Amino acid sequence: MDSGALLDLLKRRTGFTEAHAAILRDLGTLMAPLAPEVALAFYDYLGRDEELGDILHAVPGRVERLYGTFARWYGELFSGVYDRAYAEGRRRIGLVHARLGIGPRAMIPAMGIVQELSLEHLRTALRGPEVYSAVEAFEKIIAIEIAFIEESYLEALALGLSLGHRDLKEALAQGAAALLQAGHT
Repeated sequence: MDSGALLDLLKRRTGFTEAHAAILRDLGTLMAPLAPEVALAFYDYLGRDEELGDILHAVPGRVERLYGTFARWYGELFSGVYDRAYAEGRRRIGLVHARLGIGPRAMIPAMGIVQELSLEHLRTALRGPEVYSAVEAFEKIIAIEIAFIEESYLEALALGLSLGHRDLKEALAQGAAALLQAGHT
């Protein structure tokens, strides 16, 4: 997968423009402090699921480390910089989740938690017509994020199946592991 080309395609398909990037950058100081609250809700949601909770707590200190990773990721949503490096980072995030066995059935609903809390904060914090452009820009970047997750899962699954794994969950995890190990991120 060419992450840069995929990003360009997703920007075209979502209508994401430099104006949206500028809006998100301007929202950074308003939204970045929300990262701990969103991370708490995100991991609480995942942890309530027995299978996902087992993954989260399989390694001592994983959840605590993930809070920091989440905060960086959330801050990057509002960086205003959406280039090849951004795209490659998003692809890698998807592959790491796939390798751990956290598939789209978990990630897409969890992204709904991120979207819900963020949009609620935007609607509360902003007054007047700027809320509409802020919500529009945020929804577009979240659509791009979810598409990257899905595309990385598809890439990992295709490779896992081609490697002979017939169980879909195993094919997803092993394909992602092979892509990460090969440095194709």
